[in-house]
Amino acid sequence: MKSDYRNAENLSPAERAMLDYAVKLTHTPWEMKKADVEELRQAGFSDADILDINQVTGYYAFVNRLADGLGVELEKGREKDEG
Repeated sequence: MKSDYRNAENLSPAERAMLDYAVKLTHTPWEMKKADVEELRQAGFSDADILDINQVTGYYAFVNRLADGLGVELEKGREKDEG
């Protein structure tokens, strides 16, 4: 799952929908549509859940870009995320 969640067999449909949303928001945020939020609702997420998913995804990207932009070195033993 660490290298590609799409190959994981034990994810629920809701978990897959959440991860699909997070990946799209991370890699192609300009392509996000209202339908992406609706897919999360259809998967059983509340509006508060969706806001949490959105904020955690956005914050993670923000902090990584800050660190990258400032040349912050990773702690020894930690792999750089390719996202």
